Amino acid sequence: MRSIAQATALLFAVIVFVTPAHAVDPVFNVDGKAIRGYDPVAYFTQEKAVPGSGDHTFEYQGTTWQFSSAENRELFAADPEKYAPAYGGYCAWAVANNYTASIDPDAWSIRDGKLYLHYSKVVRGRWALDKSGNIAAADRNWPGLRDGS
Repeated sequence: MRSIAQATALLFAVIVFVTPAHAVDPVFNVDGKAIRGYDPVAYFTQEKAVPGSGDHTFEYQGTTWQFSSAENRELFAADPEKYAPAYGGYCAWAVANNYTASIDPDAWSIRDGKLYLHYSKVVRGRWALDKSGNIAAADRNWPGLRDGS
């Protein structure tokens, strides 16, 4: 009986600690739409979350990005890295804590010209307690989460 328990514990340890991590989609999306269909450029130009439109779309990193206007679509197309959210649009606080989570488009922040999205406004408040530390941690964690390593 003891050897069965030991074998089970060993099998569990192998599954948990040896199984490779799975990479996440490079961009958080719902139904193929980045930022749940919200316009990434509007966070910068209008300083608020603005729903995008199926009339103004752009394919980037295998995901459809929607925009509230043709002008915003063109701004994004010219420089997607400037407007795309950090960490593929996953919750920045979650990435700082070495996991991924969905986002609420109304829970966002911009720091040093970069858009950060958050799971909720409460989580955004936690993020704000140590923005520099959270960004440093997320910058370290994101490659492993993205690549599944």
